Amino acid sequence: MSVVSMLHMNEGIGEASYANNSLLQQKAITLTKPIREEAITCFYKERLPRTLSIADLGCSFGANTLFVIGELIEIVEKIRRDLNHESPEYTIFLNDLPSNDFNNIFKSLERFKQKLSSRVIGGIGQCYITGVPGSFYGRILPTNSVDFVHSSSSLHWISQVPEGVENNKGNIYNASTSPLDVQKAYCDQFQRDFSLFLKCRAQELVEGGRMVLTLVGRSCSDPSSHESNYSWELLAMALKDMVSEGIIKEDQIDSFNFPLYYPCPSELELEIEKEGSFTLNCLEAFEVNWKAACGEELNDNNSGFKVAQLIRAAMEPLLICHFGEAIMDDLFYRYQYILADRMAKEKTVFVFLTMSLTKTT
Repeated sequence: MSVVSMLHMNEGIGEASYANNSLLQQKAITLTKPIREEAITCFYKERLPRTLSIADLGCSFGANTLFVIGELIEIVEKIRRDLNHESPEYTIFLNDLPSNDFNNIFKSLERFKQKLSSRVIGGIGQCYITGVPGSFYGRILPTNSVDFVHSSSSLHWISQVPEGVENNKGNIYNASTSPLDVQKAYCDQFQRDFSLFLKCRAQELVEGGRMVLTLVGRSCSDPSSHESNYSWELLAMALKDMVSEGIIKEDQIDSFNFPLYYPCPSELELEIEKEGSFTLNCLEAFEVNWKAACGEELNDNNSGFKVAQLIRAAMEPLLICHFGEAIMDDLFYRYQYILADRMAKEKTVFVFLTMSLTKTT
């Protein structure tokens, strides 16, 4: 399965759209602000640049897309006022796969610039924003053209479903019941992809440029732990219920796997050290309860619905490609009640890993 040709979040502003179901990602962005603030502050004070180039990779669309960009610009503007410097010119690159809803982003740009200028004392310098469609597992920007790279909730997507996972029967991801060779195939694919990501960004970043990356991961070493795969095991349970009722066929589940991998900190550290272009300034892990997807205190059934909508907003296009659109409402109806049951009885969390890096070579 080619991620480039199939992967995108649910478009528009409907009930199951990504724009209306990305509070979990927003929570991760909020929690990691101190790391971004330290990174952009250090870079600006070291360089005092007249122009500042920022890339947001895996930007998607909706309220979260321009949130970090606005935050970074406001931080820089405060620093430059304290130093009595002129506002730099900003060049912003918004990257995602070609199937991303870039039109949604472009329509919001003027409103974004107006709101940002109104929040910053004295306004800001010129700000040029462009969309950059393409996979970040390859070159997407000119050599030495970027000062700061940000990515949140994107790097756990790998470039393809790993080869050699045909025997992952009854699973749709790297599950606790997956064979060891399937677990290894997922790990190897992530290592290749993340190493390529680092190599490409090293070519695009200026020397001393900074990166802050946040992705869903795990804190433990076991790649098949519930910490990293539980939500997908529960989705597989809903699909198996549909098999038992003759709605879909068993081989449809057996032939489907998500192109995801949730790494642990040591796996990230190993690839960063091996690639050799970056200094790792910090790497932190933190938990976010599944109910963070709800955004408010709700009863268990409503919480299950909101988490199911979160998963649907991100995964439905891939599921439709394999299972067809006709079963989606039924699938996620079943899924929400499975989620509600488990969330009422167990601790259910996503683990996010955030790292700050500096290009050194």
